[in-house]
Amino acid sequence: MFLFVAFLIFSAALFGAAYYAWVTPQRAENQALIGRLREIRSRAGTPRIRGGGDLLQQQEGLNVVGKFFAWLGIQRRLQKVITQADLEYKAGNVLVVCVVLAVVTYLFCGLIGIPIVLVNITMALLIGYLPIAYINFMRSRRLGKFEHQLPEAINLFNRSMKAGHNIQSGLSTIAEESLDPVRKEFKKLVEELSLGSTTETALHNLGERVPIIDLKFFITGLILQRQTGANMVEVLENLAVLIRERLNLNEKLKAGTAQQRFSAAIFCSVPIFMGAIYAFLKPEYFRLLLEDETGNIILTYAIISEIIGILILKKLSSPKF
Repeated sequence: MFLFVAFLIFSAALFGAAYYAWVTPQRAENQALIGRLREIRSRAGTPRIRGGGDLLQQQEGLNVVGKFFAWLGIQRRLQKVITQADLEYKAGNVLVVCVVLAVVTYLFCGLIGIPIVLVNITMALLIGYLPIAYINFMRSRRLGKFEHQLPEAINLFNRSMKAGHNIQSGLSTIAEESLDPVRKEFKKLVEELSLGSTTETALHNLGERVPIIDLKFFITGLILQRQTGANMVEVLENLAVLIRERLNLNEKLKAGTAQQRFSAAIFCSVPIFMGAIYAFLKPEYFRLLLEDETGNIILTYAIISEIIGILILKKLSSPKF
């Protein structure tokens, strides 16, 4: 009875910590961002633009699986991530590959004799998620590179505005003189403008392709300048300085917490490492977890706890500014 109560207390504490570390800060950030956007819209007096000028192409599902994911809305969201990562994949094909990898991994785990269903499902989900993980990695790397190049792009725009050019000429200067990925995205923006799209719509499309908060501030400043005629050069110069300072602070934070993040990685890998050692040196001990019913329950709970613990530590060790 005591072990059961301790089990419940530990489980409640674990899931409570996961909820507090993962969900609560994200909700607070979203609410703060929504409030700031509402304040900007109320000051500017502009209506909210919903999906106008989207250049995303609709795709038919590769098969029944692709159509099912398209019906759920997963395919549309994944295609948006693929576009932000600047990859040439189609979301329907990627989802089908994920499903095939997961099914093959599950069947393979069953063939090699792993009796625990949760272990088979976990391995299948992890292997099936690898294509999406690669896409997210490429997206994060590209957005990070864009964010580091954005201050220089803003400075190019400011110098063009000081020389007496208009907004479109300043955007063309960024598209011609900056480096990828900034150059590529602003080239798309200039192409949309040359095809007859309005400046506001083209800028909003740029914000959809590159979801960086600093770029959204830059876009908001340009839209306000067009609507009010105010001089935004000084504001954009301050924005460039602010972005540089924030990036420097982020790099200092990473350097200062490198030891703690390394310790967290070791802490998360210890259970896996010790399990591999016991499976090799004392297979009779590890066999109990696979063959005994109580051992299956303990191993299942250990896997769930390990995954939740990794997510908690990852969230706590990745502050955002």
